[in-house]
Amino acid sequence: MPNHRIVTGHPKAGAATAAAFAEYGSATVHEAMGRINHAGAHRLKPIQQGAAISGTAVTVACAPGDNLMIHAAIEQAGEGDVIVVVPTTDSAFGFIGELMGTQMQVRGVRGYVTSGGIRDTEELRRMGFPAWAKFVSGEGTVKDTPGSVNVPVVLEGVVVRPGDVVVADDDGVTIVPRERTEEVLEASRARAEKEAGTRKRYQAGEVSMDVNGLRPVLERLGVEYVEWTAE
Repeated sequence: MPNHRIVTGHPKAGAATAAAFAEYGSATVHEAMGRINHAGAHRLKPIQQGAAISGTAVTVACAPGDNLMIHAAIEQAGEGDVIVVVPTTDSAFGFIGELMGTQMQVRGVRGYVTSGGIRDTEELRRMGFPAWAKFVSGEGTVKDTPGSVNVPVVLEGVVVRPGDVVVADDDGVTIVPRERTEEVLEASRARAEKEAGTRKRYQAGEVSMDVNGLRPVLERLGVEYVEWTAE
């Protein structure tokens, strides 16, 4: 198998299932999976606020400061996909901007996630194309170095394979393995329903110490309530 390749015909999560995750968001999905696969929550930042997307991953492994393979990935991407770009080393270059975002948007790509950099953020916000990035930088890239499209990549410590589900919102990015989508979607739905019930109890005046049964935990840990006295 060649070191650099563009893979076609790979398996993907079902389109309807992938799209359904956006309703629950990255934090709920992360919790529903057992608190795993949240990719660099404090490092990957949304360039906008209020966007919540989910879709199937088109992955890109590229050289630092070189966006050649992102151009190749756009050609492979389509309706309901999310392009995930991982440079081989930290790379604070503007790998994409408004023009590449326009191509993606026209092809039905839901959004863009990268551990590299991005630019033209104001224009991308104005056109409503959501993106998450580790860096924002106006510094341009070249198109000289081979890489790969639709191969497994490691996004801030989380393995992303082509066809996995990417869930991204203001809280970060969570990856759902394509084989687990139905199971995790059901668990996310159940968690959201449970939280809705808990919210009603809080709105009725109950406190989390009682709702979550935390008083026995404090007792087990030796935490005591004592009356204040003047020294």
